[in-house]
Amino acid sequence: MRDGIIVMDKLQLSKIIVFLSEVPFFSEVSEKSLMHLSEGLQITDFRKNATIFNKDDSGDSMFVILKGKVKVHENLHVFDHLSEKDCFGEYALIDNKVRSASVTAVESTQVLEIKRDHFLKLMATDSGFSQGILSVMIKRHRELDRIQERLSVSKNELELAHDQLSALIKGAMDAIIMFDTKFRILLTNPSAEKLFESTDVLQRNVLFFLDEEGASVIEKIVTENKNNTINSFLPSPITVIGTNEKSVITEGTISKHGKESEVFYTLILRNIEDRLQDAATINLLTSQTYYLKEEIKELTNTHGIIAEDESMKSVLKAISQVAKTDATVLITGETGTGKELVAHAIHNASLRHEQPLIRINCGAIPANLIESELFGHEKGAFTGATASRKGRFLLAHKGTIFLDEIGELPIDLQPKLLRVIQEGEFDPVGSSETIKVDVRIIAATHRDLLTHAAEGKFREDLYYRLNVFPIDVPALRKRGNDICLIAQAMMDRIAKKLSKQIHPLSNEDQTILLKYNWPGNVRELQNLIERAVIIARDGEIQWNQVIPSKNNTSESLGLVETTEYEILTSDQLLEFEKANIIKALKKTHWKISGANGAANLLQMAPTTLASKLKALGITRPV
Repeated sequence: MRDGIIVMDKLQLSKIIVFLSEVPFFSEVSEKSLMHLSEGLQITDFRKNATIFNKDDSGDSMFVILKGKVKVHENLHVFDHLSEKDCFGEYALIDNKVRSASVTAVESTQVLEIKRDHFLKLMATDSGFSQGILSVMIKRHRELDRIQERLSVSKNELELAHDQLSALIKGAMDAIIMFDTKFRILLTNPSAEKLFESTDVLQRNVLFFLDEEGASVIEKIVTENKNNTINSFLPSPITVIGTNEKSVITEGTISKHGKESEVFYTLILRNIEDRLQDAATINLLTSQTYYLKEEIKELTNTHGIIAEDESMKSVLKAISQVAKTDATVLITGETGTGKELVAHAIHNASLRHEQPLIRINCGAIPANLIESELFGHEKGAFTGATASRKGRFLLAHKGTIFLDEIGELPIDLQPKLLRVIQEGEFDPVGSSETIKVDVRIIAATHRDLLTHAAEGKFREDLYYRLNVFPIDVPALRKRGNDICLIAQAMMDRIAKKLSKQIHPLSNEDQTILLKYNWPGNVRELQNLIERAVIIARDGEIQWNQVIPSKNNTSESLGLVETTEYEILTSDQLLEFEKANIIKALKKTHWKISGANGAANLLQMAPTTLASKLKALGITRPV
């Protein structure tokens, strides 16, 4: 009679692992794998004369005797007595046949029960467990004749057991190779023959199928452990070279069995080519995720394209016309007009919208690093290149790349970009390998690139390649009532974010907004509105305190001596802008970004300020 099932605590589980390591059936299984096995076991008590199972019963478990004694019998005929650490019912783990004999407790007996499903799951997922079990089974395979005498089974039953063990080995997805002390192959399974690209490998030297480094690893393990046991993972991946010269990267385990002249080794190899490819894909997707997170972070701060004015409606019409094509787009317009928002709109409406949109500001990255950012580099390509890196073009494969401030791209790098546009290929820095990419290119600039080309600062042929479909984003001051619509949308969003109640724009407020020139465009509008909402009291915004007045213009800055009737030349304007930026940098102790940075003081993006520093030749004094 079965007394019941016992649930194991941690201490008992630890004892069970030690106990199982001493059971011959699990003697080759590692402690870690035994822990996995023990997590699915149950302990059952049987009283004296209790039947554990009868002949012809269906079964899905094997048993290990923890304590006590059982007899294996058919009616009154006893085949054998089994006691502590003996196993019975093993074949139920690999077939659905009925029990071939009955098992009855001779005295009070406690057994471990191992379910077929749990065993097969470990065989499929735990290579250490399957290697250990296979090693034991291979040894049992060599002892079948003695098993026959001890159990008095028929020749047919022995052959059936042999077939079952062989089926287990042959059905393994991993390559199993047994070889002797002279490295001659004694046994292989179909997976090994597939790996070696040959069915005629017996008695051949196993080292001949490995690359030089892999052969050295196996030879070293065997020669250095002639007097020691071996049961371990290979220290590094092994490259197998088949008869047809196909190379496959594998990982695996090696174990040593037998004694003296009958020593043999079992090598189990697993193809990891797919896993390495998956790892490379994961690395690529991880990089793409990083850039996409940055893009999402920026997208959450935008407000969609509000377009009631005809000038902006024409931009929306152009977006709808070009989005479904793969044509290269050049977006022009003043700084802060929303060129990047237009680029996002084109990508999101395109057939590539499920692929990444990778953004790079060509003016915000030092000239000596921009090539690596765009096209990637190999390890050791330059000082500091401690690892290979994928460039933005490869990250944008099948998607879109947005080249912001394209006018700042160094002239010596422009031919490489031209090659990507024309041929769809490039060579990473430090590599002779040509990489093909399928990328839709959108570029943006606040410069007149044709004039820039005439001055020798931009390639004319590159300009025409980029200017396939031009879109000019109008300045905010030219968009009429859009200013008020955008301002109201921004006020609502920022007020909600700050949990403040703000009154809608009045007619007087709208008049103030429409009168201002908005030199910083939408970006300036956003910064001013955020400041206005922060300082608002009782829901009222004092726009006269926020919108720059005439007293805050160049006349009061003391940067350029002029009268309201004097017209400044382009050089004077540049000097004025340079002096104004330097003044802001000095005030912020040359800090560019952040709440207390010069970019915030000047009401422009840090990347735009970085571009202007470079264009105006402004450097921090030593």
